[in-house]
Amino acid sequence: MTEPNFRQTAANIIPDDPEGSAYRFIIVASKRARQLQCGAHSFLTTTSKKPTVVAMEEVRRGLVQYDDPSIPRMEEPPVH
Repeated sequence: MTEPNFRQTAANIIPDDPEGSAYRFIIVASKRARQLQCGAHSFLTTTSKKPTVVAMEEVRRGLVQYDDPSIPRMEEPPVH
């Protein structure tokens, strides 16, 4: 049985990513791993002590919020 290609499974990696970008997964997970290394608390209870493993699992589960500046956003009207 062959393992699926990373790019083929990218659509299942970040749940809210419409493009299924493997590059986006790597960037988001690496930034989250850096946060964990600097002392941020994990969103998961895990036995792994490696921040990269924890960060990848958090991203896979959709627990990490990220902002993509290339995606246009609807501007909310100012509240008076």
